[in-house]
Amino acid sequence: MRSFQVFAAMSPEDAEAFFARIKESSPAIFTQSVHAASAALKSRPAFLLKQSFPKQASAVRRALSRVASNPLADETLALYFLEVRKDLLTEWLDTAGVEHEDGALKEDSPREPDPDSLRAAVDKFRSVDDDPDRLLLLRAYAAQASVEWPTLEALITS
Repeated sequence: MRSFQVFAAMSPEDAEAFFARIKESSPAIFTQSVHAASAALKSRPAFLLKQSFPKQASAVRRALSRVASNPLADETLALYFLEVRKDLLTEWLDTAGVEHEDGALKEDSPREPDPDSLRAAVDKFRSVDDDPDRLLLLRAYAAQASVEWPTLEALITS
């Protein structure tokens, strides 16, 4: 799964909650996303900025769901977890045994743990609570170009 597919798989309700958290924690990132969505959808940013928040969130999700928007989708997911949900990101990296410095990977392409260890890490991470961002984080992590973990892909799609 790639980042644009992560957004395509999001329900409208989950997308609205996702963008609400971004807008609250980092309004500049949300405004940047609206401007990028406007360009992708061939509309004026001023028009989209005047719309209700649910319509803005829907438009941004639609724009990020396009194949051509994958780099922007990558960036949006990365910023979300580095700026808004760093606690969850660092929890996952620690659970999976990935070396990092405050959420930033120390290696460009971390090696995939053995399948049993990875399965245990995913199970442990997902069993903490029913926060939908846990699955979103796993999908976003697996979608990174530098992370080639086919076992993780298989675990999150099953």
